[in-house]
Amino acid sequence: MSDVPEASNREEVEDNTPEPEEQSDDSSDDGEASGDTEMDFLRNLFSKTLGISGEKVLDELTLEGVASYIQSGKCRNIICMVGAGISTSAGIPDFRSPDTGLYANLQKYNLPYPEAIFQIDYFKKHPEPFFALARELYPGQFKPTVCHYFIKLLKDKGLLKRCYSQNIDTLERVAGLEGEDLIEAHGTFYTSHCVSFMCRKEYDLDWMKEKIFSDDIPKCDKCSSLVKPDIVFFGENLPKRFFTSMAMDFPRCDLLIIMGTSLQVQPFAALVGRVSNSCPRLLINLEKAGGADPLLGMIGIGGGMDFDSAKAYRDVAHISTCDDGCLALADLLGWKAELEEMVKREHEKINSKAEEEQTDQSSGAAGKAESGKAESGKAESGKAESGKAESGKAEVE
Repeated sequence: MSDVPEASNREEVEDNTPEPEEQSDDSSDDGEASGDTEMDFLRNLFSKTLGISGEKVLDELTLEGVASYIQSGKCRNIICMVGAGISTSAGIPDFRSPDTGLYANLQKYNLPYPEAIFQIDYFKKHPEPFFALARELYPGQFKPTVCHYFIKLLKDKGLLKRCYSQNIDTLERVAGLEGEDLIEAHGTFYTSHCVSFMCRKEYDLDWMKEKIFSDDIPKCDKCSSLVKPDIVFFGENLPKRFFTSMAMDFPRCDLLIIMGTSLQVQPFAALVGRVSNSCPRLLINLEKAGGADPLLGMIGIGGGMDFDSAKAYRDVAHISTCDDGCLALADLLGWKAELEEMVKREHEKINSKAEEEQTDQSSGAAGKAESGKAESGKAESGKAESGKAESGKAEVE
């Protein structure tokens, strides 16, 4: 399960990822985040009106130009923005593809409309469809992709400022990113909470997994209310940390890499306009996305990307799958062999762990079966002895 329901009226679930230390002074200052948004509006308005663009830092608007910039040593704070497209090669469907997307294949759940499966009010009344779908697509059944490991490689090389993800499949964590590396904008399966405002007891991934795969509707041990994974449904807000981190991270960003997202979902899509006017932006996707709206652009709103006009100076579109695009960029950087070795090594670890768990489960099942046979044997033996005793009594009498 990747990118969550996409809507501008998402309301926030509690986020339990530890705050980065550098954000401690700003995490409670919502007014400052709001002020930054107003300043961005004015900055964009003046820039558009006066025809001012930022400094051109790429030698050419190609993947080669981006690679050269990274190798120059001037690029030390890369932000990645990712969506469902980075997980499709792992076998997780995206949401909007006409035939293979999640919304096109929900008929069996008898929903009033496809998006209802992620509608908080519908969930509280009819949780069964969501948990049936969660059982099919639950985290732990899929391996991270080349793209996930490319982001991990950026971290290992000290280049990753943060990864902002729309996905809920936890594959970024499986690939090796930690809480401080991630902003899970649409929440995560990593933790769950009781939906009762009076309770809000927290549960971990293993607890939720056990409930889902035992066909139980997860209920709170404390108050018996529903327990929901901390993914953001329609009708819920994005996590507070999304907004506080955004105000800290994007002004410092010196390369924005956007992968596997249609950039149709607000407020996530608007992040592309939060970087400075000089910050290069690379899109790796099956089609161009995030273009500026001509009408909004006239008044300086949106910060949309410009790949093709005569004024284009910083935006690069590499049209390919996310995995192919990351491999191509890694090749230009001289990292391809390292990336491929990382993918191979980590996938072998995941496969080995899965085999061990399967063996343990099989051993446990066999042990229960043997125990059952032994108990059955004892019962039969007991019956036989009892029968002999009764027979002996009858003969004596």
